[in-house]
Amino acid sequence: MSRELVLQLMDTHAGGDVSRIVTGGIERLPGATVREQMHYLRDDADGLRKLLLEEPYGIPEMSVDLLVPATDPAAAVGYIIMEVMGYPIYSGSNTICTATAVLESGLVPKREGRQRFALESPAGLVQIEALVENGVVEAITCEGLPSYIDTYRASIHVPEVGVVTYSVAYSGGFYALVDAAELGFHLTRDEERALADCAHRIVEAIQAERGFSHYTLGDVGPLPFLHFMGPVEQVADDFYRSRSTTYVHPGVICRSTTGTGTSARLALMNYEGRIRPGDKLETVSLRETGFIGKCTRVRHEGQGQVVENTITGKSYVLARSEILVNCEDPLVECAGLHHILSTAHSSERGE
Repeated sequence: MSRELVLQLMDTHAGGDVSRIVTGGIERLPGATVREQMHYLRDDADGLRKLLLEEPYGIPEMSVDLLVPATDPAAAVGYIIMEVMGYPIYSGSNTICTATAVLESGLVPKREGRQRFALESPAGLVQIEALVENGVVEAITCEGLPSYIDTYRASIHVPEVGVVTYSVAYSGGFYALVDAAELGFHLTRDEERALADCAHRIVEAIQAERGFSHYTLGDVGPLPFLHFMGPVEQVADDFYRSRSTTYVHPGVICRSTTGTGTSARLALMNYEGRIRPGDKLETVSLRETGFIGKCTRVRHEGQGQVVENTITGKSYVLARSEILVNCEDPLVECAGLHHILSTAHSSERGE
């Protein structure tokens, strides 16, 4: 007899970035908050992230979102985000995908028109507005984290690239923001490999030179993201558009422009006096997909100005499936995983 442990999944994507939503098969995690449960996964059960982002089950370009019971009574569901770089406390594209999965799975009943509910992320409560038309989730608008500029137009020498001018924003993680044209890029799909190689060198150089500290959260780890910025086009009095590409260290160019990348751009454009509350920015990816960020409020906090914002996008359901986790398979590494797999979802078969 061989026991297979089963994970229930809903695969989704927003802007091309695939988010694999784990809807069942994991035991309840210890921790009084979703943030504490994230710390438990990171420190004691990182095998789940590795299992679903590595062969034979996944690839590093994907993300994983584990649904957990909310600890905040105002939230319908909690979720923990897992990526190749680790455990970000927030992600716009993952939030859009998770909100869609929560509606499509019936955890929050769908209603025609606009409806509001809250999710609990590791960063805290996130307000969601969903637009449902003819039973289809056509758009999700979620709060972006309050974003601000930490560093404006610093310079660094990067081996094999040269002197690079960059700014740094915090928008759920620290982002290096660089001008694509200054580095010789047009932000077309055929540049994807070269963009990843260039970004890898820049992030490595910045990480080696300095660290960053959030004004309330303190040390949140080394800078993991880089955002290539294309020229900004003004489409209307309060609407702007720009080609953009986000890199996640190590080695991943996101299919979408990312929600936190869009929030970082809003913070920079506000810092430069180019947008104000009520203005919107559409970021457009290498694959011609986009998110719309809106600057909703600017307030002064700490040593600078903080941009409150929302991100709007659409997520598509790709598949509902089960993954069979057989720890006897030589390609499957169950260390750091087996103790959180639910035996309630196991199956036995004769050999």
